[in-house]
Amino acid sequence: MTDFEHHGIMAEPSSTDAGPSASSSQNASTSTDQAEKTPVVILCIGMAGSGKTTLMQRLNSHLHSRNTPPYILNLDPAVSHMPYSANIDIRDTVDYKEVMKQYNLGPNGGILTALNLFTTKFDQVLAFVEKRAASVDYVLVDTPGQIEIFTWSASGSIITDAIASSLPTVVAYIIDTPRTTAPATFMSNMLYACSILYKTRLPFILVFNKIDVEPHDFAIEWMHDFQAYQAALDEKGRDEQGEMAYTSSLMSSMSLVLDEFYNNLRAVGVSAMTGEGMKDFFSAVEEAKKEYETDYKPELARLAEERKAKAEEEKKNQLEKVMRDMTMSEGAASRRKNPFGPHPRNEREDRYLDDEGDDIDSEEEREIQRQMEEEEEMEHAEDLDAGDMAEPEPGAGGVAGVQSQSRTGMSWPTPR
Repeated sequence: MTDFEHHGIMAEPSSTDAGPSASSSQNASTSTDQAEKTPVVILCIGMAGSGKTTLMQRLNSHLHSRNTPPYILNLDPAVSHMPYSANIDIRDTVDYKEVMKQYNLGPNGGILTALNLFTTKFDQVLAFVEKRAASVDYVLVDTPGQIEIFTWSASGSIITDAIASSLPTVVAYIIDTPRTTAPATFMSNMLYACSILYKTRLPFILVFNKIDVEPHDFAIEWMHDFQAYQAALDEKGRDEQGEMAYTSSLMSSMSLVLDEFYNNLRAVGVSAMTGEGMKDFFSAVEEAKKEYETDYKPELARLAEERKAKAEEEKKNQLEKVMRDMTMSEGAASRRKNPFGPHPRNEREDRYLDDEGDDIDSEEEREIQRQMEEEEEMEHAEDLDAGDMAEPEPGAGGVAGVQSQSRTGMSWPTPR
């Protein structure tokens, strides 16, 4: 049990299969072609209030009407009401309010932290999705309105990388069309979309929602005609004195920079309320799926191989470093034990010289010992001769007139 589970913040992810999905699974088991098909994951991202949850309900209803019910994931921990039933719901795993209480966070920080905690078990979520991959055509993923999750947060990268590595994945960036009529707001949305595109590196679709309130024709025109966007800036980007504001000049330059971004982008208009544009949306999804198979999947495989090779190289370098350290330690220990070098004495080729050296040293020692003994004998002999030549005292044992004899056997007359 993790610390989050202990405090009641997290629980094990669970999968809830709806009735139509279960029946679709039974139908898929009877067809070999259906069993081999791969569903496409539609990752719905957008600002708060852009209509993501309502659009998810419309997509779910449209797919059910085609007898192809989707597999749905909800990653928004703070949503209070969902008009659809999710197979996997983050709210069943992470208690959003408990996260705010435990970590002293506000609403935005609580949502981001809750999603970060959920990604620690995302391998289990992906396992549930892969089990149903053969029985569904689409996997829909609803996300929080805090799009910074997918621009710089680690949890966004983990989610997109994990899903894209297993299944074809398409990013659908939802835009609130009525709020994008101002050139500044439009440019802000385009910059966010560009950031998410280059962060996720996945097939991308711009989805202009709420076209029943405001048609998206102006946005398509601004994307493909720089002069039209410049005219809108000239009309709405002047201050009270009629001068061009510095922000207008900046947005005009950005529009030129994003020209290449616009040329390689799919854009569709839909209405989550009326269902308008659903056919165009799913046609764009199918094109994006083909793009994933031809362009993105090989690139993802190449990046995965590079990461694997880098990890193997790092592991090899660490092993070589450990082996070098062990060799150096063993060499130092052998030098301390054996003054003759790293090899044992009896294994060296010149070991016979060691024996000769021992004989030479022994002869020298014997010669020195012999000289020392001779010197000691000579000193001892001198001491004896000096004692024999000493004159004996009268009455000490000698007789006058009698010759004395030394211990060496020599005799001489006693002096008078």
